[in-house]
Amino acid sequence: MLELYNYGYLGLFFASFLAATILPFSSEALLSYMVYVDYNPLYCIIIATVGNSLGSFFNYFLGSLGRWDLIEKYLRIKQKKIENFKLHVKKYFVLAAFFTWTPVVGDIFSVALGVLKADIKKTFFFIALGKLLRYIVWYYITVGFIGY
Repeated sequence: MLELYNYGYLGLFFASFLAATILPFSSEALLSYMVYVDYNPLYCIIIATVGNSLGSFFNYFLGSLGRWDLIEKYLRIKQKKIENFKLHVKKYFVLAAFFTWTPVVGDIFSVALGVLKADIKKTFFFIALGKLLRYIVWYYITVGFIGY
């Protein structure tokens, strides 16, 4: 995944997008490396946030199609898992959108939000907010670790 470093900010965007969709890896590692080698931290945070948010929005879109064959094939999320989450997501959709950054359940939340056709503007806002805060916190962890 660090090979995407060779593509600079574009690599970070794609890593962040894919990390929110089909590939089980951490965009945070690439963000940390880019900050370590003196890429602009603000640009890194914004680009990672946009890429990762769009990745979750892609999951939302697949969920809104209701095509379980595509959801199971590309996201590897079973219909039963989504059905189990639907009631909770419907009741707490703002929290579900905000916590799409969390490993494992975040993808399920974003697909479930799409299945439920949750308000698209609010959903995207809270998805982006949660991911932005996660990358800001990760940046400070990185800075603390490398001793800036």
